Amino acid sequence: MSLYMLLSLLFFAASVAGLWRIFEKTGYDGWKAIIPFYNVYIWLKVIHKPLWWYIFIIIPYINVFTLLLMVVETLKCFRKDGLGEQALGVLFPFVFLPYLGFSPNEEYTHPDKLPPVKKSAGREWADAIIFAVIAATIIRSFFIEAYTIPTSSMEKSLLVGDYLFVSKLSYGPKVPNTPIAFPFAHHTLPLTDYTKSYIEWVRLPYYRFPGFRTIQNNDVVVFNYPDGDTVALQMQNRSYYGMVREMGHDFVWRNYDVVARPVDKRENYIKRCVGIPGDTLQIIDGEIFINGSLLPFPDDVQFNYQVVTDGSPLHARVLERLDITDAFQRSASEYIMALTEEKADQLSQLGSVRQVRKISKPASYHETHIFPFHENYPWNEDNFGPIYIPKKGSTIDISPDNIMLWDRVIEVYEGNALEVSDGKIYINGEVADTYTFKLDYYWMVGDNRHNSADSRYWGYVPEDHIVGRAMFVWLSLDKNKNLINRIRFNKTFRTIR
Repeated sequence: MSLYMLLSLLFFAASVAGLWRIFEKTGYDGWKAIIPFYNVYIWLKVIHKPLWWYIFIIIPYINVFTLLLMVVETLKCFRKDGLGEQALGVLFPFVFLPYLGFSPNEEYTHPDKLPPVKKSAGREWADAIIFAVIAATIIRSFFIEAYTIPTSSMEKSLLVGDYLFVSKLSYGPKVPNTPIAFPFAHHTLPLTDYTKSYIEWVRLPYYRFPGFRTIQNNDVVVFNYPDGDTVALQMQNRSYYGMVREMGHDFVWRNYDVVARPVDKRENYIKRCVGIPGDTLQIIDGEIFINGSLLPFPDDVQFNYQVVTDGSPLHARVLERLDITDAFQRSASEYIMALTEEKADQLSQLGSVRQVRKISKPASYHETHIFPFHENYPWNEDNFGPIYIPKKGSTIDISPDNIMLWDRVIEVYEGNALEVSDGKIYINGEVADTYTFKLDYYWMVGDNRHNSADSRYWGYVPEDHIVGRAMFVWLSLDKNKNLINRIRFNKTFRTIR
């Protein structure tokens, strides 16, 4: 039995026991507290609230707010009107309900007989602000959260300046690892450069509530950056591990402040999930194959192209008309541009353009910054794999020749002690030649295929890093335009595919 299951049962039992005694104090039979659904009906009568509240009890997740309100109304019936008392009651109902029920000093008063409570203007504002903060925190933690696109790694599917909603219900909301944190801040306090916005001495283990669906190939997913478990604060936009490979461990630690971050406080990334647990993925000349079959390209996938003109430059108005935003001029007649196939075709029709050629690195070209960063796997971003995407419960063969594919999974993501010595692999002190995965993993790639830091550069994304599914763009701003023309009306209010 998991820790969450055990705690849930204990909290539920304590709350029901408290309701049993509260029902008895109010003149109802205590046993009615253990009858599902009927106990809510009696509870609403105890706090004298309309029965249409029952509608909200049967709506998933909304019922959380309703039950918290019912706890507050119960506290009022026992003359617990203080802000601190009500806040503690909402946070710890499994303690307060038994206390109210079992304490001989706590007496129930029918709501109709309660004297009016006079609140100062300050108390009214405090109540409103606290309720708003709690409600907003619950909504963004378990229902839906707003994000913005800061980089071009998903263009043209998602644009820099897109504001979108991410559904946490789709794949199931997860319990925050660090539940005590400054509201609405991610990992750094507002108006500071590096001050943590969360308390680390309270850590909760990973648990995900049931969702409406599982992640499918080609879903657009928000997740916590796996390489972000360690960060060089002065270079937060770069992978710490990439910096160590490039500069050396000692140099990085001498010149930067290095910190560790829990899963839920790592940077949020958004990519397209191209590989799900159990898949075998291979990239051949930029095309992704899953289990031997070609994965269809998203409509707006981009690759880098070499564009050669007759020597005349391409005017900025031409690029704007074709909606080409990622272009670099290498010489008077040569450009490197990120283009969709449609834009590449349109560009080739221009009279001054002599050549539009898709750039692709040959399979023989080894990029050392590509996962798993080892000569045994001389891959590059256009020719990669085949590689297995781990599935919970599946078992693989491991050896010193392939352990670089799995070492971070085994040691970091799944918490084992790993050592390779004298041609043997030791996991938790025992020789091992196989490994069985504890979690599901995913493979994420940006739609701007040659301009995206994704799984090709840092490997698998564990299931406990998944945040939610990107659903809807509610606003799109072009920050390079003036205030009047900044809103991209044709890109606003669109679903994400």
